[in-house]
Amino acid sequence: MIFPGYRTTNLIVALGCAGLIAIAVFYFQDYLGLEPCYLCITQRVFVLAAGVICAVAALHNPSPQGQRAYAGLLVVSAFTGGFFSIKQLLLQNLPEDKVPACGPPVDYLFEAFSTTDAISMLLRGDGNCAEVQWQLLGLSMPAWVLIAFILLAGIGLMQFFRKA
Repeated sequence: MIFPGYRTTNLIVALGCAGLIAIAVFYFQDYLGLEPCYLCITQRVFVLAAGVICAVAALHNPSPQGQRAYAGLLVVSAFTGGFFSIKQLLLQNLPEDKVPACGPPVDYLFEAFSTTDAISMLLRGDGNCAEVQWQLLGLSMPAWVLIAFILLAGIGLMQFFRKA
């Protein structure tokens, strides 16, 4: 099987990540009116990070060592984002009496708390993260995002071990 070149692959991944963010914002948030929970926002950050890493890698077109560095960063971003997807899936599968309390809106967090405290709360998640607001083929949104992170990690590993 022939894979696209290094730069083309990174450009495709960057555009794919931009597409995922656009779908999240314009379709799910604006059109369907679904408000993102803390962990959803955290996952968006890591999709965005993966996209930026790949866009910079495509523009930079580094040496093989640089290519490995960008690929490694992509894998780290995908694994970290996948961790938060799994965390949200675990919250969604908790018994009702074990679900944590819901927290304030994200805007309020950054107004009322220091940035460090607000980010800490975002990374922990809350009861809003346990609510399943949307499903496709029986999988909730964090499950689909986890699939995207697995694909991103696979592409990052392929890029890392690719022969220059």
